[in-house]
Formats: sequence, structure tokens, C-alpha cells
Amino acid sequence: MTFDIDMIKKVYERYPERIATARIAVGKPLTLAEKILYSHLWEGGATQSFARGNSYVDFAPDRVAMQDATAQMALLQFMQAGKAKVAVPSTAHADHLIQAKVGAEKDLQESLNKNSEVFNFLSSVCDKYGIGFWKPGAGIIHQVVLENYAFPGGMMIGTDSHTVNAGGLGMVAIGVGGADAVDVMAGMPWELKMPKLIGIKLTGRLNGWTSAKDIILKVAGILTVKGGTGCIVEYFGEGATSLSATGKGTICNMGAEIGATTSTFGYDDSMRRYLSATGRQDVVDAADKIAEHLTGDTEVYANPKKYFDEVIEIDLNTLTPHLNGPFTPDLATPVAEFHDKAIANDWPINIEWALIGSCTNSSYEDLSRAASVVEDAVAKGVKPKAILGINPGSEQVRFTAERDGFLDSFRKFENARIFTNACGPCIGQWDREGAEKGEKNSIIHSFNRNFAKRADGNPNTNAFVASPELVAAIAIAGRLDFNPITDTLTNESGEQIKLNEPSGKELPPKGFAVGDNGYQEPSHDGSSVQINVNPNSDRLQLLSPFKAWDGKNITNAKVLIKAFGKCTTDHISMAGPWLKYRGHLDNISNNMLIGAINAYNMETNKVKNELTGEYGEVPAVARAYKAAGVPTIVVGDHNYGEGSSREHAAMEPRHLGVMAVLVKSFARIHETNLKKQGMLGLTFANEEDYNKIQEDDTVNFLDLDQFSVGKQLHLEFQHKDGSSDIIVTNHTYNDAQIDWFRAGSALNLIAKEAARNA
Repeated sequence: MTFDIDMIKKVYERYPERIATARIAVGKPLTLAEKILYSHLWEGGATQSFARGNSYVDFAPDRVAMQDATAQMALLQFMQAGKAKVAVPSTAHADHLIQAKVGAEKDLQESLNKNSEVFNFLSSVCDKYGIGFWKPGAGIIHQVVLENYAFPGGMMIGTDSHTVNAGGLGMVAIGVGGADAVDVMAGMPWELKMPKLIGIKLTGRLNGWTSAKDIILKVAGILTVKGGTGCIVEYFGEGATSLSATGKGTICNMGAEIGATTSTFGYDDSMRRYLSATGRQDVVDAADKIAEHLTGDTEVYANPKKYFDEVIEIDLNTLTPHLNGPFTPDLATPVAEFHDKAIANDWPINIEWALIGSCTNSSYEDLSRAASVVEDAVAKGVKPKAILGINPGSEQVRFTAERDGFLDSFRKFENARIFTNACGPCIGQWDREGAEKGEKNSIIHSFNRNFAKRADGNPNTNAFVASPELVAAIAIAGRLDFNPITDTLTNESGEQIKLNEPSGKELPPKGFAVGDNGYQEPSHDGSSVQINVNPNSDRLQLLSPFKAWDGKNITNAKVLIKAFGKCTTDHISMAGPWLKYRGHLDNISNNMLIGAINAYNMETNKVKNELTGEYGEVPAVARAYKAAGVPTIVVGDHNYGEGSSREHAAMEPRHLGVMAVLVKSFARIHETNLKKQGMLGLTFANEEDYNKIQEDDTVNFLDLDQFSVGKQLHLEFQHKDGSSDIIVTNHTYNDAQIDWFRAGSALNLIAKEAARNA
């Protein structure tokens, strides 16, 4: 079945004319990314060329997707927007609140028992406002989107950083905060700074143990976690067309790990095959009519350095399997070099757990290739040394894999566990036995992120990222330094055996099948649907508007924390056990910045309360300042807010009285989230000024009352010894974003506009 086929056809109908006007405006051949962007301008046809990395542009995305952990806050905000129904096709997916522990059936029921209040809330809000709801167990949002909603040449935003997964079907799909989603669902333009473009040319063809996952692991090693910031990555070349659609999705998915706005591939036969196999031949028929517009121009790919801001070339013929990590997804190590590197860095080599799944690698193809490795080991009499955990990507994938015997292949290992079709350990929803002991250990998984504490809550778990087939091989060997290309294993008969190269199916030969896919269609008219939020609930809380700015300089502010080093959204607002509070702003604010390292004592969750002189937990100190009417600021390092799109990392500081975040540089989504919530996101004009800020400083804004586009802001830091430093800061606010700050938040402006038009 194809959802929203009429919308897709309308998008395609306007493509030829909009591409023609874009060519005139830009005056040169176009990349695929440019074609999609210029075809989705809010104003319609292009009348000018926008400067990459500089121009703010209004776009009209085709659809919105939300997962349950972020949908709660997004929909609570949408309820304040004064709209009767969403303006574009939108969906919410219940995939983050299901904990992996025992196995699929028991874990799913346990989640339903614990989270029924939240699931019922999401179901009723979706029903009322015309939003499709994918129930618990239906699957991981990004796999479900790829199977049902993604289409070549489309533009989508989603309240999850891995929304970019849909680039595997040729979309420009971008992760955003909930306030951005509210804009689009409310029928308003969505603003984005025109991205720069990175072209990655893939030559040759994958072979042996190498997979699509290894391409993005290699790219992450090249670009690092911030090398793609503000950029769209576009893959092309013979190597790109040789990849499956789900393989392309894997690569695009982990584009979030290099900070990229999104990643994409041109429309080709692999996309046709996948669309057809997932019941969307009508999309293929429509796309084929404008196929020339759904990929980059020939001249662009022939001379990429003329049209991209940066070009990287990777030869797939010589690419080898990689393991990335620990603690960061860009620390890339070819498998042949891993042993020596692990010894040099004192990484634990033996593993107890290996995990396959997540939105990155949970497709039919992924499971089939991993299952082939397991079947080969069983046939050769080798037992696994580690526990193998599996999270299928969707009910359709699970049902089909079960029918075709792949799940039975995994069950041939006595200690294998098939978990629910959900995020599970990837998002920290893993009740791992013994994790509370905090012992140093290693795990390997096919997920996308491996930040400290992310999977099991243990800061001493060294997590490494690899392809599903390599994860399976290492589960069998029980050692991270096992190289299946060269190494042998000892079977039960004492013989030395070598594992065969993995094999698998791009698509199920007998087609996909599913019993109940878990989809709930919304009411055509939801006006009579009631949404009830218990005022005494500790899971859900209706929102109150943030206060508008009074137009004056902020004075007598205190430094809540100066974060040292990497400070991701996991550090600012942890997931795992805190996921249950994603719909209750006050309760979840109790995790604010508890994972950040305080530069003044190199400890976590321990900051000085200047009102008392005592040290306390970050949220408690923030609440004390707020109660006393003392504004605060947060200071940070480079790429502050890296990682998830979770806007809670911006809403919690806003709620607890933080007025500004001053850092060396921001991750894109987090900077936007701060702006949306009416906060000041500032960067040092001179990064060395970070070192001048002292623990007991008093902060005065000197010219915030003159806040305007392109004008630097000056902050006075008064030190305890009577001296002071004036620190110059930059910002990227445009006129509209300054209006958000003045109003207290972007949502406040939306609500005012809705009230005027009521």
C-alpha cells in the first residue's frame, strides 16, 4: 500500500518547472541536493541563488515524522498552536519506550504495562489531529519510514537526528527539534541555512566481508563528528549505484554522526526494486516520468570539484571492514589493525555481548547476511562465545525474516535473544544484567552511536560500531580483534575452521509479508476526540508558555557550569531511564547537564552554588538560582549539543532559568533548538576566552538591548578579585529568530498568530 500517493504525484508534477527556474537562478548544472532544495522553496519557483552556508531559506517539507520520545513534547507544543489538524502528512512511531531485557514478547508487554499512559496520549493526539500512529512493536521509526513513506526527491523533517535514514531512497530528510516540526505541521514555512555540499564519489564494488556500513565508518574517520556540520552529503558514482536501497539508508543514517544536515543518493534501480518490493510500484511509475530530475546532473558528477564544496573519493574494491570507537563514532579502525590498537589503548578485547539492530542496520538484508554467518558457524561446529541480541527493524521485517528462517538461524545459538522491533539498547533501553557494577568491558554493535553510558548506562563500557555481519562473527569468536578475513576458530572437534564470507538477500525472494503492521489510521474528523492529561501525572505535563524577553540587558547572571570537552545531547539530557519523563518538562529537567564534566573540578553533576558557597547537583543548583531570580548561563566547548535532535536539551535549561549558552561551536540541530525555545546561543569570537571564565564570575550583558542581525554581543565577566574581562561573542540569529527570542519562543509567535486569525 502507498501512503499519500496524491501528495507524491503533486510533488513530481511541479518538479520540471521548478528545476527549470532553479537552473536559471543558479546558472549552472545542479546537484541532486540542490534540485530537491530548490523544488521545495516555500515561495515556489526559485527567483534567486542562495549562498551556501550563509543564506537562511524557507522551505515547504512534504511530511513530518516523530518518534514517541520526542513526539510527546512536539505534540504538547502543537496543542498550543491553535490548529485543528496537521497541514502536511505526519506520523508518530512508538519505538523508544520499549526496554530490551528478556525477549520480544515479554519486553513488549512490560512496556505496554509501564507506558500505557503515554501511548494512550500519543494515540489520542494523533487521532485528533490527523496524524498516523504506529503502535508499540510496529517497528523503529526510520525503518518504518523507509518501508512506507520515503520517496525519491521528497523533503521530510523528523524529530530524531536519524531521520536522515530516508536519504537511502533519495530524499532530503532532516532531523529537527519538536518546535520545527510544529511549524511545518501548523502550515508554516520551515527555515534552514542553505547547506554546503560534500560530494562523495564511490568507485568499485563492495566485496567479501565489507558492507555498506564500512563506507560510512570510513567516512566518519575522514570527516570526524563535526566535519559534515552545515552540509548535505551526496553520494554518487558506480559504487553508489551498486548498493542496495537499505545499504544506502545505513550510510545516510550515520551521516548524523559526522554532523551532516543530511545525506542522499540519486534515484536508481536499487530504489526501484525496493519501492516495488514494499508495495509502492505506483511511486516507481511516477518517479520514472521525471527520473532525470531525481539525480544530479551528468556534468556535476563528471566534474564534481566544480560543483561541491568538498569532494571525497572512496574505492570500494579496496575498502575493508572497520570497527569504530570506543566512546565516539568517528574513531575508525580497519579490522586488520584492531588488535595492535586495542593493546596500545588498553581496550578490553573479550566481549560478553554483541548486538544487531537499530535504525541503522535492521533491514531484511542486514539480518540475512548476519544469519548466513551464524549458519556457517553452526554447520562447522562452532559455538558462540558471546550473547547475540537482535532487534528487527519493523514488524514487516520480523515477520518476513521469521517466515524465511533467519530468526531460527539466530536461535541455533542457545544464548541468542530476539528483542522487540524497537530501538532497545541503541537508545539506552537495555536492562543489562550487571551493568550497575560499572566494570570495564567491551561490547560490539551495529548501531550508530557509542557515547559513554549510552547503551547500558555503564560509563566503563567500551562500545564499538561495526556491520551486522562483523558483529555476528565477533559474537562467535568472543574477541574484538577477530579478523574473519584471515583468522580461524576452533570448533567442538578441535579443528581450525575459517568462516565463509557472508551472503544474503537484498530483498525477500518470496516478497515481504506481515500480519498486523501496527498502523493506526487517524479519524477523518477528530474534533470530538478528547485528550486527557492528569495534572498529577509524573509522565505528562501540559506546557505553559515561556516568558517573553523584557527588552533589557541581562545582568548579575551566574555561570551554572563550564562544560569541559565533549558535551553531547546525551550529556545535557540523558536518555535511558529518563525517557519515561520526555512528556513532563519539569521532571525530566532533573537530568539537565548531569552528564557534563564541570571544568572547575573535572567532576560530573557537581557545581558550585554561588548563593551558598556549597556544591550541589546541576539541576538543584539551577532551581535554586531560578527561585532566587538569578539568571544563569552555560559555557561549553566545541560541537556543543552533538548527537540526538532531542529538544529537551534546550527546553530544560530554558525551564530552569538558563538565559544563554556560550560555546566554541554548536552542533546544527541543538543551536536551532535553543533559538526556537527563546534562548541565546552564542559563540566566542576568540575561543581562548573560554579560559578566562571563572567559577564564581558574575555576568553582565552590555548590549543585548541592541540585539540585531550580524551585531556582536559583549559580555562582562566580573571576577571575585574585582577584575573583569569583556568577552566578545558572535551569533547567527536573523530577524525572524530575534523575534523568537523577543517573544519568549517561536511557539509563542505561532500561538499569537493563530489567535489573531481565530
